[in-house]
Amino acid sequence: MLETRLETFQAWVLYLSESEIPVLRRSIDELARLKENEDNITSRDIANVLLHDPLLSLKVIRYLQEHRKQSQTTDITTGARAVMMLGTTPFFNSFAGQTALEDHLRDHPQALAGIMRVLSRSFHAAIYAREMATLRHDAEVDEITEAALLHDLAEILLWCFAPRFAQEIRRLQQQDPALRSSAAQQTVLGFRTQTLQQALNRIWHMPQLLQDLMDDNHPESPRALNVSLAVALARHTANGWYDAALPDDYQGIQALLRLDADHTRQIILRSTLLAARSAQWYACPPSAALLPLEPPSAAPA
Repeated sequence: MLETRLETFQAWVLYLSESEIPVLRRSIDELARLKENEDNITSRDIANVLLHDPLLSLKVIRYLQEHRKQSQTTDITTGARAVMMLGTTPFFNSFAGQTALEDHLRDHPQALAGIMRVLSRSFHAAIYAREMATLRHDAEVDEITEAALLHDLAEILLWCFAPRFAQEIRRLQQQDPALRSSAAQQTVLGFRTQTLQQALNRIWHMPQLLQDLMDDNHPESPRALNVSLAVALARHTANGWYDAALPDDYQGIQALLRLDADHTRQIILRSTLLAARSAQWYACPPSAALLPLEPPSAAPA
């Protein structure tokens, strides 16, 4: 675990990019269960496990990039495609013997609680993004879903390998609810986690499409906007349905989907309840536990 602040941004990138990443114990158990019935499962069954675990999804995509064949002309951008490319038996063989996140952070219970909140939030973002992309009739909904799931990996890795700094960022935001996360990150780290995320994406040779979709600096792209709005909604609803930033999120989603306020509210509610069904993966309350959605005065305009 990193206890002292690294001197340079590049040192942070190198440290996190070379760290051995654990995965959720639930993922390990689910994959073991699927392997026992290997002849009767599909790549989608395994992809559903990846959807719940950004850490495992990252490891799978990195593995594909590191073992990319010269004859491969297209990037593998989703968990389902990655499993199809590998085949189920090679997949199980390649990802056997994973370290459980819960064991990795056994002596850091506050960090474990913190990372579980972010993993849950990332899953919520993926569900929101998938619903929005489906309604937009996006040609590749799974790519949008994957990008939203992986969007906050740098923050997840901070909780995993530098929890002291992640906790300090959280403490600053709890002291001042109006403080933007980017400002708290800049104060504690000297840079934003989004900048760190982009650097890690490059050093890991993440597919360019996923890098573009995870880049919040391209609001002109409806697909990237789909991802950033889903991530923002998940982040803000995790703070409670009275978060001051939510009205802007609602308006942005309404504009993207070209729907009225009531329909937008129904979509958000439906997606939130759907994500809540997987709450047991993360050992923390889902956003649905904090319903109702918002006070009447803060309803989408």
